[in-house]
Amino acid sequence: MNKIPVIFIVGPTASGKTDAGIRLAKKISGEVISADSRYLYRGMNIGTAKPTMEERQGIPHWLIDVADPDEIWSLSLFKKAADEAVLDIHRRGKIPVIVGGTGQYIRCILEGWTIPEGEPDHRLRDSLEKWGNEIGADELHRKLSRLDPEAAAKIEWQNMRRTIRALEVIFTSGQKFSSQRKTAESPYNALIYGMKRERSELYNRIDQRVDQMITAGLVEETEQLLSKGYSPDLPSMSAIGYKEMCDYLNKKTVLEEATQLIKFRTHNFVRRQSNWFKESDPAIRWIVPESIESDESLTKFMEQ
Repeated sequence: MNKIPVIFIVGPTASGKTDAGIRLAKKISGEVISADSRYLYRGMNIGTAKPTMEERQGIPHWLIDVADPDEIWSLSLFKKAADEAVLDIHRRGKIPVIVGGTGQYIRCILEGWTIPEGEPDHRLRDSLEKWGNEIGADELHRKLSRLDPEAAAKIEWQNMRRTIRALEVIFTSGQKFSSQRKTAESPYNALIYGMKRERSELYNRIDQRVDQMITAGLVEETEQLLSKGYSPDLPSMSAIGYKEMCDYLNKKTVLEEATQLIKFRTHNFVRRQSNWFKESDPAIRWIVPESIESDESLTKFMEQ
């Protein structure tokens, strides 16, 4: 069976993935599938650096603005939607270009994960949520790291929902969450590009982006979300950027401090992303984003 050709563009936050994906899709008659967990949510545009319709330059984008901030998208739901998008794009003679920095999203598609869902134990989940609210997301994540270091390394500490899900699976099955993820042979013929930038340059780009977000109205965007009834405790609202703005609006901090925290926490997030996308990974072709359309590997891939 011939495998479906799919191009992946991965790398850390602010490395230039979004722009590179759009330029590449224009060149090869492709369509973009977002693998960014933050892009799923409607009304969360500035704080996620979501590309505007103008910036998308007419290129169709999948899995952007598909959920309200209080809807929960599991990893299995994302994988199902992404696989369906790949098939739809391929059947119309286009090339799927999967772009994102959410490591679990990329790996579950690329490696054909079969993700254990199981019936949720609502009483256990409620107890874990209560526990997490009492001790904080960071401490709950540390509890997970003691039980399953591999799972904890691949879950952001701020993402209490995923931490709780991993603990729920561990407590109900008696097995590590990381050991239950099954892989199958990928149905895709993949070309994987990693966007390469020096760490110092990346930090500068992040800091500039955060300043631009504040200028563009991140405070007002967060205020509007809160006014619609979306709780600061939602997983979507606890994302970097929105959490700090919620604290500012609730007078727990001042704007300058909140802005600096966003920068600092995004720097830390970049370091965690390296757990998923390593420069030593031989499957990833690391290039500067500006050269993606002329890369020789792309020419060979398109000739297959």
